[in-house]
Amino acid sequence: MLDFTATDTNVAQAVETRRILHHEADVVVVGAGIMGCAVAVAMGKQGRSVLLLEKSLKEPDRIVGELLQPGGVSALEKLGLRHCLEGIDSIRVKGYEVIYQGEPVHIPYPHNAGGQGKGGQHGHQLPPRPEGRSFHHGRFIQQLRQAARETPNVTIVETKATELVQNCITGEVLGVESKTDGKPDYYFGHLTIVADGYASKFRKRFIRHDVIARSKFYGLELVDAQLPRPEHGHVVLSSEGLAPVLLYQIGTHETRALIDVPDRTPTASVERGGVKGHLRHVVLPSLPTCVQPAFSAALDKGALRSMPNSFLPPSTNKTPGLVLLGDAMNMRHPLTGGGMTVAFNDVVLLSQLLHPSVVPSLDDTRLVLRQMSTFHWRRKRLSSVINILAQALYALFAANDPQLKVLQMGCFRYFQKGGQCIDGPVGLLAGIIRQPLVLLYHFYAVALYSIWILVLASLPAFLSPSAGKGFVPLSDRS
Repeated sequence: MLDFTATDTNVAQAVETRRILHHEADVVVVGAGIMGCAVAVAMGKQGRSVLLLEKSLKEPDRIVGELLQPGGVSALEKLGLRHCLEGIDSIRVKGYEVIYQGEPVHIPYPHNAGGQGKGGQHGHQLPPRPEGRSFHHGRFIQQLRQAARETPNVTIVETKATELVQNCITGEVLGVESKTDGKPDYYFGHLTIVADGYASKFRKRFIRHDVIARSKFYGLELVDAQLPRPEHGHVVLSSEGLAPVLLYQIGTHETRALIDVPDRTPTASVERGGVKGHLRHVVLPSLPTCVQPAFSAALDKGALRSMPNSFLPPSTNKTPGLVLLGDAMNMRHPLTGGGMTVAFNDVVLLSQLLHPSVVPSLDDTRLVLRQMSTFHWRRKRLSSVINILAQALYALFAANDPQLKVLQMGCFRYFQKGGQCIDGPVGLLAGIIRQPLVLLYHFYAVALYSIWILVLASLPAFLSPSAGKGFVPLSDRS
């Protein structure tokens, strides 16, 4: 037994030496962000030797990637990384408040969205509602990086990946060329995972789809803002035809405001004061009164930053030795805050499909490619729901078309009905209902309900079933 332990230790030391001195590993991961750190930890825990490359290990400062849905928290727990949410002044998220033309509707995360058990019936206590978390993006990333450092078999290197090294005959990716302190460097692995984010420099060579971005989120950090419903994400929809505004806490004293500004918005033109003029004269008056002082103060401070709202449909990985993951491979509008939830669930699935018991050696490129084809289809149960919901809700909430405006009003009225009319949609958005048919059901239900409201609004008052029952079309309210 002692001899075996000594041999095992020697092997581990030899693998570490190869990784640190010779830059050789089972896996080379490009990008130590959300996806890169998580996949490095997952594979390191499985005994794979991992090199995690990142161009800058300083704390990043971004205005998105700050809200993790309950389905993402659950995946983080499966990966053994839930502790990364602690010690960073993160805020519990219990659901949403949608404010439509000044009228709010509360949409809490559902008790039993997963459909397991029958809590609440026959005297049984309801299960606790799931919770998401919101936080400063950079603090969370640093926690994930620290977790990667502490994971056996993982080595983090600060170096800038510049090219992929490929076999000129087979096309197989063998590793990465990089620059460390301005000097050329090389890192080799049986599998290279590219997770370098929304601005990936390697995407175009391997994915035929173009990234589509028709708007930007402009971000402000509000200090000590008074939100209408604390510990909830807020979606503000104005009667002025504005694109949606998101509000959510990212710390005890900090609240993030994200304002969607579509391309060529007339009120954001240079002649009319640019984006700041648009925010001050158009967006500010549309916000809840309690938020306006903090929003105005943040505008005066001038710390305005932007990020493109990008869409990229997923693609199957077909290049031997290479896997593209995260925003490098698939993006959706960040309105619903689903990006990190998809990412962490992708890592859970990938770690199962590439587990050493399934794929003993990652240099078996044919087996890896077969598993990646399986990955592409299995992930759709969650990713397709979140992707479709994000794009559809943005198209609806940013509607500037009369027909879509009818659907927008119908959607809000649908939420007002409560019960399954909110539990289903928010359960899908939260990543805890993974049934595309549920999404289809609610899409048709909202459409039919919108038509019904339109029909009722067109009837004479004495014929309307809602006569005398307090129904007033929102568009008719002062």
